[in-house]
Amino acid sequence: MIRIKAGVPRRARPRRRFRRPLRRALALGLPTVWGAIAITYKLTCPLAQQNGLGARIVTSAVFFAVGTGLVVQVRRSLLRELRQIRQIAGAAQNALLRPLPPRLDGLNIAAAQLSAERGAVVGGDLYEVIATEHGVRVVMGDVRGHGIAAIGTVSAVLGSFREAAHDEPELPGVLRRLDRALARHLRERARAEHPASGALDPESPVAEEFVTVLLLEIGRDGEVRGLNCGHPWPYLLSGEMVEPLARAEPLPPLGPFPLPTELPLVRCGRLRPGEALFLYTDGAEDARDARGRFFPLRDALTAAVAQHPLPVPQSVLGSVFTALLRHAGGTPTDDVAILILSNDRKPALPHPGARGTARPATTHPHSTSYPQHNGV
Repeated sequence: MIRIKAGVPRRARPRRRFRRPLRRALALGLPTVWGAIAITYKLTCPLAQQNGLGARIVTSAVFFAVGTGLVVQVRRSLLRELRQIRQIAGAAQNALLRPLPPRLDGLNIAAAQLSAERGAVVGGDLYEVIATEHGVRVVMGDVRGHGIAAIGTVSAVLGSFREAAHDEPELPGVLRRLDRALARHLRERARAEHPASGALDPESPVAEEFVTVLLLEIGRDGEVRGLNCGHPWPYLLSGEMVEPLARAEPLPPLGPFPLPTELPLVRCGRLRPGEALFLYTDGAEDARDARGRFFPLRDALTAAVAQHPLPVPQSVLGSVFTALLRHAGGTPTDDVAILILSNDRKPALPHPGARGTARPATTHPHSTSYPQHNGV
């Protein structure tokens, strides 16, 4: 099927139809012409038959020019194919980890991802933000390994989340869907890598693969609920204060161990207007400088918040990433993903006669031994 773009005259279509075959003919024909010129010169030119010094110099110059032309033509063809491959790969990777909207249901969003593998747009980190009838649901994850090899697992987890976020009324149901999708993906990979076994080989690298997952649900009233499977808890940004959103012990990562029967949903308080959540993967904290020192993420984040007040998170994201790359001296050795969600909703008007509104002291029964910080 040939699609015609609006506003393009009909007479221009035949040119585009024959443009690509013409390029292919030139790519194949020019090297043939160069080779024919060299052979013709050697066989028919009288100067090429002489053995004098001058004749040899001229012959060498002719063959040098022919060889240079061949090299240039081959180089141009390879660069053209490389550009096409990169465009296709970039489009596929952007479809997998699609760009997030700058604003969603009253939340300002800023996100960035850096793959440790050169030439890859997407690595082993994943994130997604979806507005549902149950609230804004967020996933941040990190696949074991990095680069292109982890893209298949990223696709399985993200695809499952994009469906489960709308279908499941409770956050634990979303996590169980992700766990089943990951297990199914690993089984299919195991069959492909070990077709004779027909099942997951416990000694295969696939059996050792795991994914850390952080699920958050932000209600219209700003209440934040979360489930954490081996992932770093995000930071809460309130004014110039930078504190962990929760201190509850996370569950094991998805993959090696089955989920428990009861999933402990952590209630993290409320995200008030003007506050933000800073989600990240461990590649940000594990980045090292030339002396082997880890990147001081919390200090860099505190400096960025003091310099760029919220609720616009793009400037904070840029400052943190700049400091990270400067610390690592270029591209880090592990994938890095950062996601900032800033509450830009209008504050709710207090009820007539009420003296004020206070943040409720919500704690999770499994994390009562940890002190709650101010602002959560």
